[in-house]
Amino acid sequence: MRKTAFIFTLLLSVGVVGEIFAQDQKIGYFESEVILAQIPEYNGIEQRLQLLSDGWQQELDELDAEIEALEEDYKAKEILYTEEIRQQKRNEIRQKKQARDAFLNQKFGPQGEYFQNQRDLLEPIQRQIFTALRAVAQKQGFDFVFDRSGDIYMVYARGEWNLNEAILLELGIEVE
Repeated sequence: MRKTAFIFTLLLSVGVVGEIFAQDQKIGYFESEVILAQIPEYNGIEQRLQLLSDGWQQELDELDAEIEALEEDYKAKEILYTEEIRQQKRNEIRQKKQARDAFLNQKFGPQGEYFQNQRDLLEPIQRQIFTALRAVAQKQGFDFVFDRSGDIYMVYARGEWNLNEAILLELGIEVE
């Protein structure tokens, strides 16, 4: 019984102390997608990335069509081939699939050209946004600022803590 009372007292005092410290915190949020959408250079970057992606997707589609044609040809003529030719045809199909997978990984994989280009093109804009964010947070005395656009989000936030407008103004973008 004494152990339960001690744990209850400990939890109660931690909760009270936590609540006292939480009252001193100023928390804000912004939405990076909203900020990015207002930056003129971002649309150009999105278009450039889309053109790259579309071109590579077209190449992938062509590779897929080649593989499909090879597979259909193999199925149609399989009974006419000797075992040696069948093996050659299967190897050719397998190599074509491996080349397609390598191309896909080279262009769209985690270390692929698409994501490298995206990172290179967006990094200067992201640096600008975070510099503006830091300036706004320091000027307005925020302890924490969250980005609601990504995986980290809040279920509830009072509108008065929304920093979108202040960040856009800090970036020199007029807000309507």
